[in-house]
Amino acid sequence: MASVPPAFPSGRPLTWGDLESMPDDGRRYELVDGVLLVSPSPRPTHQRVVARLVIELTKVCPPDWEVLPAPVDVVLAEDTVFIPDVVVGDRAAFTKRALIGPPVLAIEVHSPRTRLVDLELKRTRLQQAGCPHYWLVDPDAPSLRCLALRDGEYEEVAVSEGSTVITVTEPFEVRLSAYGLVSDHPL
Repeated sequence: MASVPPAFPSGRPLTWGDLESMPDDGRRYELVDGVLLVSPSPRPTHQRVVARLVIELTKVCPPDWEVLPAPVDVVLAEDTVFIPDVVVGDRAAFTKRALIGPPVLAIEVHSPRTRLVDLELKRTRLQQAGCPHYWLVDPDAPSLRCLALRDGEYEEVAVSEGSTVITVTEPFEVRLSAYGLVSDHPL
């Protein structure tokens, strides 16, 4: 995490309005309960995973939903704004500036700097906001863990480790393997 730039007001939590005034400098700025989280630009393997997910999910996504790569603000509250690596949302919930409310599916691709935030903080906040599906990709393992909201809690519904191909049926059907997402050569 970085310190709040001096142009921001001190003594109060930051808001989405404050976040909108951040510079476009290649970093990812997010808010959790008014606290600024700053992430560096992603690495090539990370972006490979994101690109392959967007391609595969777009092929099977229902027409009333849209699949988009980061950066897209997901506004869960005035003081909590995330930028998932891949987001699937109802087209009607996207504004010109953001996706308002929880997405249908949020996907995070771990990096050494974001792993704990993805596994704990974002998972908890998305669960509380009612995001029905949350997927986590670990490019180093490689693994893909698909979580679905069941009775207010995330439950693991599918896992791909290495080259194991899985068929995920929610929020729509798609076949994926963790290795296929990270491989230097498309499968």
